[in-house]
Amino acid sequence: MKKTFAIIGLGRFGGSMCETLIDADQEVLVIDSDEERINEYMNIATHAMIANASEENTLKSIGMRNFDCVVVAIGEDVQASIMVSLMLVDLGVKYIVAKAKNKNHARILEKIGVQKVVHPERDMGVRTAKELATNNVHEFIEITPDLSFAQIHIVNKKLVNRTLDELQIRQKYRLNVVGVKHGDAEFEWPEGTTIVRPDDFLYVAGRNNDIERFDDEVNK
Repeated sequence: MKKTFAIIGLGRFGGSMCETLIDADQEVLVIDSDEERINEYMNIATHAMIANASEENTLKSIGMRNFDCVVVAIGEDVQASIMVSLMLVDLGVKYIVAKAKNKNHARILEKIGVQKVVHPERDMGVRTAKELATNNVHEFIEITPDLSFAQIHIVNKKLVNRTLDELQIRQKYRLNVVGVKHGDAEFEWPEGTTIVRPDDFLYVAGRNNDIERFDDEVNK
């Protein structure tokens, strides 16, 4: 179902959010006080507007409370980020996502009622470090501090040419296999009878230590 989004701020985070949502066939309004940035996204976003989002009358006139989600992607100006987020809360916006610069900034955003606070730099650092620290994990997406989704390259010959039922990954490692990718083929929903082939990628969800244990003990 198509949803409506408003993105305030067109730095790298706001810009990538816009492009990803448009690719997903969603309706996106982008707002920035920088005319150059707005011109850059004029033909990408559904609507683009040059405006100062720090002014409450501007947010009211745009009708922010009518959007399904508003993203506060303001970069370095922490005060502006907090003020805009607070005004959106007061206006009754249904769902607010805000980018946080640091822990204190995040705590304030949460206290004033922002539903989802994201830490782009921190999250990317954690994700990259976990990928580097494991042998065959090619993608590591943190769901909660101790729960993740990972893409694991299968290199151990003992694991191949066997079905998922035979491998008993859930029973032995408490990991849920949610997908399989055979070489360059499409992502495949797994069944117990799915055979793991050489150089396959398994998509698993589970606790971080179980993912690391599987990769360290079995897949090497």
